[in-house]
Amino acid sequence: MKSFTLRQALDACKGEYFGELELLQREISSITHDSRKVQEDTLFAAIVGERVDGHSFIPQCMKMGALCSLCEKTPADNSPHILVKSTKQALIDIATAYRETFSIPFIGITGSVGKTTTKEMISSVLSQKFCVHKTQGNFNNDLGVPLTLFALEEEHQIAVIEMGISDFGEMTVLSQIVKPDVCVITNIGNCHLENLKDRAGVCRAKTEMFKFMSETGIAVLCGDDDKLSGFEAVNGKAPVFFGLSPHNKYTARDIITNNTDRTDFTVKYGGCEFSATVSALGNHMVSNALCATAIGKYFDLSDEEIAKGISEYKPTGSRQNVIKTEKLTIIDDCYNANPASMRASIETLAGFPGRRVAILGDMKELGSREHELHREVGRFAVEKKLDLVIAIGPLALDVYRETRPHIDSEWFETLEEAKLELYEMLTIGDTVLVKASHSMNFDEVVDYIKEL
Repeated sequence: MKSFTLRQALDACKGEYFGELELLQREISSITHDSRKVQEDTLFAAIVGERVDGHSFIPQCMKMGALCSLCEKTPADNSPHILVKSTKQALIDIATAYRETFSIPFIGITGSVGKTTTKEMISSVLSQKFCVHKTQGNFNNDLGVPLTLFALEEEHQIAVIEMGISDFGEMTVLSQIVKPDVCVITNIGNCHLENLKDRAGVCRAKTEMFKFMSETGIAVLCGDDDKLSGFEAVNGKAPVFFGLSPHNKYTARDIITNNTDRTDFTVKYGGCEFSATVSALGNHMVSNALCATAIGKYFDLSDEEIAKGISEYKPTGSRQNVIKTEKLTIIDDCYNANPASMRASIETLAGFPGRRVAILGDMKELGSREHELHREVGRFAVEKKLDLVIAIGPLALDVYRETRPHIDSEWFETLEEAKLELYEMLTIGDTVLVKASHSMNFDEVVDYIKEL
């Protein structure tokens, strides 16, 4: 953190302070809720979790050098602390105040699919010219965003902040903290429908971000998305559109993949063109690169700088990570799943030569449409003429029911049942897509078939 005192934190959260008054003038070195990350002069935030009560770690954190604790009840050791009604709300209030100490541009990123990938792509491009701070991993909720902001340092010149939501009002909270100068929305999909009901609801929830965009800011939107392409103005300014359709300002042509680890394409904008390569597969990755191009041009990067930034992007986690073993080509895309990302991954798999196998699991949080949306995935797999679909999980039964009459398909209720059969079902030379919602633990499938 840059210069930010305990007094400033206290004033921001309006808590009640207990401790030596001289400590209030001390600068906080960091703010964390993770006792393992405490260092000298840390403000430790005690959060009551589902399994662990952070208040029990306060004495340990103070011995490790913490300056003070932020808590909802008096610590057992009565050490210096700020007492608040809600630690999480206090962190939001402090993060809001800390963000106000920066005058650098803030880019807020949301969308149903591709938030993290787009965040990484934009950061890679902007890093060609600026010292960039970005969200680590997917710390994108009402706890993760404050923690991301607390890691901002004096030397940072631009901040790229991912913002994820699952209900109405949550984006309002996040965007009030971030106050983005650039609002990026990657798409509007069928996600979190148990709260947001339908795509129109998803769009309303995501676009809450616009209310807190800076007066001079812009919106950068995917023009291929029917819910986003209809925005003629955001806060009085025309949005900048990107996407594969030619009507977008930033688009692409001549997309070629090597079906291993890269996609080549030509970026087109305003009568200009340049060649680019991304170390990933799928047209959706080209769209993410076009978004990064739009951001890069907004911040006056050259075509050469943008192309270099795109080429230096590296996939993170289990997001279409292509793994080559002696027997198989594995597309590890099991970080998460929803209908849009399922279709994109199946599309990518369909472009590979040879026998193409999809191991697909349940997609969670789809509300009352969950069965219909799983059936749609099954129909898309049939449309793409996959050679084998292995569906795993109660909801994936709907995928199986759609594919079975048309292409070779199997269904298993659990991972354990599937593992008993996978050895016999996969053959040398297969390309295998592994994809499901994160809670399905399909990383176990990837680890298992890597050893076949």
